[in-house]
Amino acid sequence: MEQQAFVIALVGILGIGAQWVAWRTGWPAIVLMLAAGFLAGPALGILDPQAAFGDMLVPMISIGVALILFEGGLSLDFRELRKYGGGVWRLVIIGVPLGWLLGSLAGYYVAGLVWPVAILFAGILVVTGPTVVMPLLRQSTVQQRPAALLKWEAIVNDPFGALCAVIAYEYFRYVGDGATMVEIVPPLIIAAVIAGLIGYAAAWIIAWAFPRGFVPEFLKVPVLLVVVVGVFVLCNAIEHEAGLVAVTVMGIALANMNVASLRSIHPFKQNIALLLVSGIFILLSASLDFAQLRQFEWQFGLFLLALLFVVRPATVLISLAFSSVPWNERLFLAWIAPRGIVLVAISGLFALRLSDLGYADGSILIGLSFAVVVTTIVAHGFTINIVAKWLKVRGESRPGLLIVGATPWTIALAKQMHGISTPVMLVDASWLRLKPARAAGIPTYHGEILNEATEHNLDLTPFNVLIAATDNEAYNTLVCSEFAPEIGTDSVYQLGEGGDDGDHRKMPASLRGRALFASGFSVADVHQRQMEGWVFRKTKLSDHFDIEDAKGVLPEATNMLLLVKPNGRMRFFTHASAPEPQAGDVVISFSPPGKKGEEESAAARRAAKAGAAKVQTA
Repeated sequence: MEQQAFVIALVGILGIGAQWVAWRTGWPAIVLMLAAGFLAGPALGILDPQAAFGDMLVPMISIGVALILFEGGLSLDFRELRKYGGGVWRLVIIGVPLGWLLGSLAGYYVAGLVWPVAILFAGILVVTGPTVVMPLLRQSTVQQRPAALLKWEAIVNDPFGALCAVIAYEYFRYVGDGATMVEIVPPLIIAAVIAGLIGYAAAWIIAWAFPRGFVPEFLKVPVLLVVVVGVFVLCNAIEHEAGLVAVTVMGIALANMNVASLRSIHPFKQNIALLLVSGIFILLSASLDFAQLRQFEWQFGLFLLALLFVVRPATVLISLAFSSVPWNERLFLAWIAPRGIVLVAISGLFALRLSDLGYADGSILIGLSFAVVVTTIVAHGFTINIVAKWLKVRGESRPGLLIVGATPWTIALAKQMHGISTPVMLVDASWLRLKPARAAGIPTYHGEILNEATEHNLDLTPFNVLIAATDNEAYNTLVCSEFAPEIGTDSVYQLGEGGDDGDHRKMPASLRGRALFASGFSVADVHQRQMEGWVFRKTKLSDHFDIEDAKGVLPEATNMLLLVKPNGRMRFFTHASAPEPQAGDVVISFSPPGKKGEEESAAARRAAKAGAAKVQTA
């Protein structure tokens, strides 16, 4: 038991540690996780998952893959499919059988595998899988359409690849008894359909029960996880690997049933998926056996090259021929196809079964599947951003700013940020309020930011910072509270609450975003000062002109708002923290028009207060 606890703790440390290093360095997380597991496992002998968990290892990994597929299905909305569905269906309907055929030919003629093993292995190879594609997309800057096509292909093709392997295995299992494809394939398809119906029924029950209060809030996540695992195990009992079909259908169905209560569990299920992906990758690479690697022959190297440069490109280019997908995006999709844990898990399962049927090449599948995983992850992980840049499908690489609320103050801020090449988007539900921003050439989005449809109509990926600055302070707080789990609590901002009067109306600090300006300017404060002539200014710092020099040339009442690092990262001056400006930074400040302007604005504020006092006295 102590050994198992040590392995679990070490897997967690290595997996999340690799994710953190990837975040700090920008290296592909999946490559770092593979390297960490390999070093701890076969290289140093510290980690041996098979010895620690024994026969429980495969079921554990299978259930983890099922939960990852379900979580991936929850991210697939049919409204997104309506935009990119033509490419998705081509990659599934044409791409799966075509990839299976080309992979089989490469396995037989290039790798030298016998036909049964080559056909079965090629069926598994149609899988890319969310365990590798999602982390890759999370750390890359790929435009919305190719990213969506990769995501849909990875999640939808996962169960199809497993079914291809099952069909091949069942055929070679019974072919000696005179069975034909007509006798073998229909029952497997029926089993897959039944599994899909079970998954849909489970999703319908969840969608019916949760909003009606049949499950309390604190039990919704545990109930959902238990139902997913139960559906997976039940459908696997009907037919091998049919559980993958069931959980994928369950996730997609649930995502499109408009269950409002599921929004509250999205951060949790994303965290679960991240932990599972990290743990499974560490277990995968730590389970690698040098004895299996020694079976690697020179033909297998040629097979990997054929897989990268012939099979995948031909599959994608033929599948998307005469489609609306542009050529540069087709070429990008033709290159990116990393394989992950599903390939190794299914290959390991069928390798043993093929050996039992008398196919000697069956045992080779485990080492070959590891070689495919390592090669594709390293090749695609390190080149995805480079290829995306070459083919002009790369999204914004500089951190972006999302501003909610079109007011004169936010439009002035957006102009300033747009002028220093920071990606900025101004969101408002009023065409009239957005008109000055559109006239100034600022990117805008007309719509309600809290509307669920906005998630699918507006790509939020490029935006790392959010500022909610509408005239309604309660609404700003709601926006910050809604987006804090996705963008980060340290990256959602709103203006302060102003003076001491009206404390009873102040929003709880736990719900609010971080307050802009160290002075705590409120919405009314910035609007009043802008009417008095206050403006945004940018100041470039250098080795000979530091922040103190900048303060010396700016009006005395100037308030620093943020600084922009050379790489585009934004750091804000708040009441709680102040970044340390350095040479090369650009400081954005909000200040009076000048010394004279400051005196005039101060006099105007005194006059305004005096007038308000007279009104109250009267």
